Amino acid sequence: MYVCVPSTEGMTKDSKVLQQKATPRGKYPHVKRAGDYLFVSGTSSRRADNTIAGAKQIDGMGTWTLDIREQTRAVLDNIREVLQSVNADLSDVVELSTFLVNMNDFAGYNEAYGEYFDYDGPARTTVAVHQLPHPHLLIEIKVIAYKPV
Repeated sequence: MYVCVPSTEGMTKDSKVLQQKATPRGKYPHVKRAGDYLFVSGTSSRRADNTIAGAKQIDGMGTWTLDIREQTRAVLDNIREVLQSVNADLSDVVELSTFLVNMNDFAGYNEAYGEYFDYDGPARTTVAVHQLPHPHLLIEIKVIAYKPV
């Protein structure tokens, strides 16, 4: 049996960490180019100052409200800004994977998602996960975009 593996010789490979975005919580880039494809690392609604869009403290007793719609919009806006830093946009996204802490948030996520994409948008997978790196994060999204060099 023969397996055809495309050559990566001469392929453009660049990584980028954006100073104006939240610092990655590990040693990885916000975005990686491999030839004509862009891979955006898992992105949350965390802002550069480490506050979280869609998470609001409502009293002095430590009670918080978490808004899946606001977090979804912030995540997609963050991804848009990462893509724009490499001359791409959400319209270039071909695959999107979403990680929800609670599938009860699916309807709100889906509603906000529909403000950005329609049936001609990217292929999509949504899965539930046990937790994300901060207890106020409800959602994380990673994408693959196609943008020829």
